[in-house]
Amino acid sequence: MQPYINDGLRRLIINADDFGYTPGVNRAVAECARFGTVTSATLMANSVEFEDAVAIASEDVVAVGCHVVLVDGEPLSPAEKIPTLVEGTNFRASITDLARAAVTGAIAADEIAIEALAQFKKLRAAGVNITHFDSHKHAHMFPAVFRPLLAAAKANGIGAVRNPFEPFSLNWITSPGLWLRGAETAALRSFRESFLKEVKSVGLKTTEGTFGVAVTGRLDLTWLKRIVQALPEGTWELVCHPGYDDASLRAANTRLREERDIEREALMSAEFKHLLAAEQIELIDYGDL
Repeated sequence: MQPYINDGLRRLIINADDFGYTPGVNRAVAECARFGTVTSATLMANSVEFEDAVAIASEDVVAVGCHVVLVDGEPLSPAEKIPTLVEGTNFRASITDLARAAVTGAIAADEIAIEALAQFKKLRAAGVNITHFDSHKHAHMFPAVFRPLLAAAKANGIGAVRNPFEPFSLNWITSPGLWLRGAETAALRSFRESFLKEVKSVGLKTTEGTFGVAVTGRLDLTWLKRIVQALPEGTWELVCHPGYDDASLRAANTRLREERDIEREALMSAEFKHLLAAEQIELIDYGDL
């Protein structure tokens, strides 16, 4: 089984992360999906607005996957069952802390599986047809995390996963504000081959990679146009975070506030939609793999 499709065409999954985070995020996801640019969204099982997101998902306006949360939030599992994943009763506050624990062997694989299965089962119980999974803060970049997650997904009948590794881009070099983020993204590509081998071994499907990781928080119309115009042949994902910078979002623990407004406006611009058509890019979702 090939991990992705590559037949000379250009296909793109545009996935909105953080579905369920706030009412404004849910509203933005639904609007972008109905507009015809966002094709997929990943739902956080532990989110405050989970039920609202499920109601939107039930209208079949967008394909829905699971946005597995292992950092910066509250687990579904009791803390005593996943002691290596939590500090007190919550997950570690930062992806840096989780990454350090992952590379030093301080995380128990069975605990990741326990929590992932709890999150998958909550979506299933709510009637969500899970097309794929990804992870909050791209935590499944690390082998100690992606191996148990892939096994848990396979056991739960989930057929696809985000390939979180982004190709190197010359745009990073010409954008000084992205030098550090671009370097970090490039360095993490060292895990890509082992990730793809593991995906193939468990029988899941994925894309050739993901765009938008390095420019998270900067994804405006200019960056959308750069990504689309430079999109290689094959099947790729573009990760985005549309939302409304309203009172609920300002009360949440996120660095992306007005940036979500900017992304929503860019994704719903006629110029972006026309560009996708002009570039002959086929928009799909993970169910199409």
